[in-house]
Amino acid sequence: MDMLSSSFFWITLGQIMMINIVLSGDNAVVIAMASRSLPPRQQKKAILFGSFGAIFLRIVLTFFAVMLLDLPFLKLIGSLLLAWIGIKMLVPEDGDGEIDGHSHMWSAIKTIIIADLIMSLDNVLGVAAAAKGNILLLVIGLGISIPLIIYGSTFILRLMNRFPVIVTLGGGILGWVAGEMLVSDPAISGWIDGHMHWMHELAPFIGALAVVAIGKSIAAVKLAKLKPVREIAETTPPQQEGSA
Repeated sequence: MDMLSSSFFWITLGQIMMINIVLSGDNAVVIAMASRSLPPRQQKKAILFGSFGAIFLRIVLTFFAVMLLDLPFLKLIGSLLLAWIGIKMLVPEDGDGEIDGHSHMWSAIKTIIIADLIMSLDNVLGVAAAAKGNILLLVIGLGISIPLIIYGSTFILRLMNRFPVIVTLGGGILGWVAGEMLVSDPAISGWIDGHMHWMHELAPFIGALAVVAIGKSIAAVKLAKLKPVREIAETTPPQQEGSA
């Protein structure tokens, strides 16, 4: 209880909250994009389960933050995976209705957890540094992320349903973060700092443009293939019940 009355506790907790507020915006976009194609009742489940699963993994990851900070190739691999997630989210899903709803929901949850885990490296390291080894502050600070991510993603999901262009912007954000992660990996950041320091500013733009361009191209090809099938389905008269 003495800790709760100390200024260190509340100042440090405030720092952790600010880090989560600033760095959880991208995560909310991921959650909203991953669950946007689900029926409304499954959207809530995917956001809830995915968010809590992501927070649990984030807490575990934080305890290994110091080791992960110096681990080469981790951010490089993560950036490529994050870019692929962004591309997949820009590609429309097949209209399977409620038949595959359950499997799609768990697929969305898996995407939420994986993407949040990748994107939370900076968040985790920032919170771990702010907590200064205090486990109680660490857990409380990461727990604060839960409402920020859940309510943030719910709000963004509503906007996506009203303004579909936000999906494209969300894919661009994922590509931007992937570009930043790529050039900050310890395995290559030293060489980039010495020979191509301008890549720190250029890589996010390249990542965003690449994800949007590739995602939109794949989406266009997929829609072109689905168009004849949809036209046949629309022109085929429904079969009467009891007909031979």
